Amino acid sequence: MSLREECGVFGILTPKDADVAHLAYYGLYALQHRGQESCGIVVNDDGVFCSHKDMGLVSEVFNVDVLAHLPYGRMAVGHVRYGTTGSSNRQNCQPLEVNHQKGHLALAHNGNLSNAAQLRDQLELSGAIFHTTSDTETIAYIITRERLHCGSVEEALSAAMNVLDGAYSLVLMSPQKLICARDPYGFRPICYGRTADGTYVVASETCALQAVGAEFVRDVEPGEIIVFSADGVVSRREHCGKKPKKLCVFEYIYFARPDSVIDGVSVHSARLRAGAILAQKHPVDADVVVGVPDSGLDAALGFSRESGIPYGIGLIKNKYIGRTFISPGQNMRIDQVRIKLAAVEECVRGKRVVLIDDSIVRGTTSGRIVKLLRDAGAREIHMRISAPPFLHPCYYGTDIDSEENLIACHHSVEQIAAIIGADSLGYLPAEALGELAGGCGYCSACFSGQYPTAIPRDTRKNRFEQKLSEVNKTKEK
Repeated sequence: MSLREECGVFGILTPKDADVAHLAYYGLYALQHRGQESCGIVVNDDGVFCSHKDMGLVSEVFNVDVLAHLPYGRMAVGHVRYGTTGSSNRQNCQPLEVNHQKGHLALAHNGNLSNAAQLRDQLELSGAIFHTTSDTETIAYIITRERLHCGSVEEALSAAMNVLDGAYSLVLMSPQKLICARDPYGFRPICYGRTADGTYVVASETCALQAVGAEFVRDVEPGEIIVFSADGVVSRREHCGKKPKKLCVFEYIYFARPDSVIDGVSVHSARLRAGAILAQKHPVDADVVVGVPDSGLDAALGFSRESGIPYGIGLIKNKYIGRTFISPGQNMRIDQVRIKLAAVEECVRGKRVVLIDDSIVRGTTSGRIVKLLRDAGAREIHMRISAPPFLHPCYYGTDIDSEENLIACHHSVEQIAAIIGADSLGYLPAEALGELAGGCGYCSACFSGQYPTAIPRDTRKNRFEQKLSEVNKTKEK
């Protein structure tokens, strides 16, 4: 099992009509690593919203014909999704569009509300009817409810933030404004930039700004709301400074692209540092350092530089597996790891290998990768992990939802090494996480169990589907 994070968001506002759909497409392409289940774009054509959303990768959902049918406009929002709340189907694709009494709204969300179930119960009891099973619709309902007695969309969003708990980086589009917001803890990243012609771009990561030629301006601060319109840029800070900053530290270890800079810290540099710390804390006599593509590569380079052990490309990743890949059936004993990864025998045969990866969740995938290198002739395999052991579930947008499935909850480090077939195993010390985050506040609840917010009553990913099923059963009786 590999880790998956929820989403990537993108928004753009141009000074005059432009092919904003294509620009959003390029931005989403740069954010594809943040979600591979579904994607979508909504274009604002003088107040008229036109959209295309579907399951699959950006390259699968959008082609030349689809983009040609999306109109020119001055604004667009885009989204790539991996859902940690709500099932994987088309109805949960984003951006979410809402038509309400005060106008249209399109919403793209990255994160996970820790009080989504309570809020949804309250809304349903007041007569709200839900069409999706994601917590994004809960956010949309609360914003539109507040909009009925607020003077602007940004005021409604500010009022909604008083009741939202957990992680949310948002991009909203109304007929006249593009708005972004970050929760008061700052769990998930979001930033904005500007092009030479005055186009504003909002994105989960700086790599998406670069993809459309925008120069980074700054990160959105925890609790901040920024409004982009024809009148300029306005920052609202009434929610800033009310909570300690808790950026998910796994953004630096795994989620973000290496060329991104998050809250002033280079992701590439953070991963190099993680590798160097591993070399210091868990040294080993070896012949070559190999990283598991893609997020283990930078840490492997850092380990190599610190230890003096040569860096080698011992694993190659197949980058062309998308929605159309047909998984082996029960009657076909084909290891999917061997389809996605291949060992470079010349690099590892007869050698003592240091294998660097970002995490071990259940241990199944790690065991298969170790076997892959063994079969390629590796004499010894010493695994090093650029994160501490996962001991607790995450409620803020990372797909770690049950301690019963976390191998580190039930086995010692030595036992895990034996289970995955490694000669030795070493994890990044939890106390070293601050060095990766540049000394800024961060969330490490999945390692420590110390949660910034209250733990949700119902933590199932499919809790809303489960609830719907129970309602239907009651009706049948």
